[in-house]
Amino acid sequence: MWQNTRGLRWDSGGRWRRASSLTPGLLVKSRHFSRILFLFLCGPLAVHATDVQVVGLSKGQAVVVVNGGKPRTVREGETTPEGVKLLSANSRQAVIEVHGVRRTVGLGQAATGIGPTSESPRITLVSDARGHFVAPGRINGAPVQFVVDTGATLVTLPSREARRIGLNYLGSPQRYASTANGLVPVYLVKLDEVRLGDIVLRNVDAAVQEGDGLPVVLLGMSFLNRVEMRQEGNTLILRKRF
Repeated sequence: MWQNTRGLRWDSGGRWRRASSLTPGLLVKSRHFSRILFLFLCGPLAVHATDVQVVGLSKGQAVVVVNGGKPRTVREGETTPEGVKLLSANSRQAVIEVHGVRRTVGLGQAATGIGPTSESPRITLVSDARGHFVAPGRINGAPVQFVVDTGATLVTLPSREARRIGLNYLGSPQRYASTANGLVPVYLVKLDEVRLGDIVLRNVDAAVQEGDGLPVVLLGMSFLNRVEMRQEGNTLILRKRF
């Protein structure tokens, strides 16, 4: 079963602790992360082809059953949550498109195995000697060093990293976060692209923290909520959702 790894936060004593035991906010301390160990295993995970049955037809709309689910009425131009788009329909047949593949399906007929099998990008991280899941990645095309932090609501960058990658954040909405050094300004931004291995997400909510207290970029839940996670001992497997 895919599930989130335990929520951990970097505390003022230079240790990772359960998020529930910490005061809300970003509690961080500048510290050099040594002996970083990571491993990319970008293996294919099959996304099953789609089965579509047409159980009702009329001009401009069709009633379809996708992958054995409940019947759903779809109008021309609409797309189901499974990615089935109705291009046209009349009383005799419907033209659908799935995964870029078009099929003409008559009333009472089914189109099975539509679309090529695709791969779901994934990455496997191995924890370092301290139990941290650390890996290189990219933000808006610029290289950064990530630490997976399920206790962080947002992907969080130190201000020096934001400036280095050319992120213009000073005009963004400002909040304050409680850290080991007191309250510090935090700017709320939107990242065009965040890349970890072959996993690429766009329009990711993030925060930029002023000061020198944050040693790395925290890969928080605004990224992690959009992937599936499974922890097996000292490995963490992330897989992009489709």
